[in-house]
Amino acid sequence: MLDVCLLGTGGMMPLPKRWLTALMTRYNGSSLLIDCGEGTQLAIKEQGWSFNPIDIICFTHYHGDHISGLPGLLLTMGNADRKAPVTVIGPKGLERVVNSLRVIAPELPFEIKFVEVTEPRQIINIKGYKIEAFRVQHNIICYGYNIEIERQGKFMVEKADKAGIPKAFWSKLQKGETIEHQGNVYTPDMVLGERRKGIKVTYCTDTRPVPVIAKMAEEADLFICEGMYGEKDKENKAKEYKHMTFYEAANLGKAARPKEMWLTHYSPSLIRPEDFIKDVREIFGNIYPGRDGKTVTLKFQED
Repeated sequence: MLDVCLLGTGGMMPLPKRWLTALMTRYNGSSLLIDCGEGTQLAIKEQGWSFNPIDIICFTHYHGDHISGLPGLLLTMGNADRKAPVTVIGPKGLERVVNSLRVIAPELPFEIKFVEVTEPRQIINIKGYKIEAFRVQHNIICYGYNIEIERQGKFMVEKADKAGIPKAFWSKLQKGETIEHQGNVYTPDMVLGERRKGIKVTYCTDTRPVPVIAKMAEEADLFICEGMYGEKDKENKAKEYKHMTFYEAANLGKAARPKEMWLTHYSPSLIRPEDFIKDVREIFGNIYPGRDGKTVTLKFQED
């Protein structure tokens, strides 16, 4: 299962009751963070989640409201005596940007590993997460992310017996290892059934509604998408600043057909996003206003 928490839902600036947009997930003892604006540490604290298991930090882009909380977070993790490396993922210029921010967080007891995203679509497998970055359309280079937990097929005793595989190797094969023994090579597909449906979360913000978003969010368990403006008369402003309205986001949801969709990254002027949801649901029914701390546990589909 995958725990998902929308830590903050604000765009541009934090408000007294709305932190800047950030997402955190937990899977198998490892946490992943997408974006880290000012106040992210407090949002994590409010949720009662831990800093120490954060192994991966992904950045959509390098505007201040998405990255300015990083130095403080790294210092807090260091003060918690973290020693394991932290992997940071983001668009071109990642190492330069992060190291510039680290001028005020120079000494850390753990290594930072950098994975720069340079392709329109790029996949990174780490800590049980399959992370797929995909290029979207903002006024600087920006990416959305698919976070997937893949699920292998069931162990098939009949297949293992038929292949004559010694029982001593079954457990390792089930865990995905390949075994060489006495001139024979045993692979996981020799003992596993068809791959089963995993868990998929799609996250994107600071973008116009480009077709790749709907394609990447197709049939996601949860689709978290920017909705900068709820007012219908703000579409021209959204186009000018390369953002999205609730209605544009809902059309992406209609095309992608996720199980559930949350809106996020609200303009500071948008005080009550829930006021606009009734109209938006005429486009896509299973859409909800995100709120700080909104959390869900996604489980594997029953066989």
